Amino acid sequence: MPLANRYFIPGFVWHITHRCHKKEFLLKFDKDRRRWLRWLYEAKKRYGLCVLNYIVTSNHIHLLVLDTGEDVIAQSMQLIAGRTAQEYNKRKDRKGAFWEDRYHATVIQTGESLARCLAYIDLNMVRAGVVKHPEEWKESGYYEIQNPPRRYAIVDVQVLMELLGLNELGKLQQARAEWVKSQLEGDNRRDANWTESIATGDMLFVEEVKEKLGVRARAREVVRGSEGFVLREGVTPYRAFFNGKKGHLREINCVFWNE
Repeated sequence: MPLANRYFIPGFVWHITHRCHKKEFLLKFDKDRRRWLRWLYEAKKRYGLCVLNYIVTSNHIHLLVLDTGEDVIAQSMQLIAGRTAQEYNKRKDRKGAFWEDRYHATVIQTGESLARCLAYIDLNMVRAGVVKHPEEWKESGYYEIQNPPRRYAIVDVQVLMELLGLNELGKLQQARAEWVKSQLEGDNRRDANWTESIATGDMLFVEEVKEKLGVRARAREVVRGSEGFVLREGVTPYRAFFNGKKGHLREINCVFWNE
């Protein structure tokens, strides 16, 4: 399973992206997207995964979560990705990988950065030219917030409101609608800072994340992004070591996937 969980730091918000193998449209049917959501809901019940936003597209997913404890995100992603792939391959009599080997995780500062990240996720299918407004795409956190379900809610609305400094669902709905409208009227192009960096926010926040990651972020750079600062992912292969036969160390090259 993905190795991105080694970056997780409890108490921080993480934007996770995971795409289908070779960018295939394995989630193009709504029944398949609903199965992914079924296992997302199960991860919430089983492990206490705190979901702040999500969207299931035809060939990849975006998931915004608050890390509430050790291995919560890693176990949840293993469950969701694994069960979704197993069910799909069994039903289609298909063999082979369903997902790319690794998902990518970016830590997001709360406040304005969190609000912008929410809107960025919400507008994914608008950028793809599939819909004109995010409310038209049902398999998304935006649709869930604007049309609250009576049962099986996935987004932890209370935690999301606390992180955004809001105290009523109506205010959250209005704010989300305004953020989306602002983006639609402005620049809605793809922004790699949300999906290809290790962290994004103001300089103090990004430097704090780098310090907490310790040796894991020693070679990473803090640079100015399109909005604020980012802790940039390495562009060259990351050299890792693992135990081979008889305990000898072998050197391998591995790169982090960027969505």
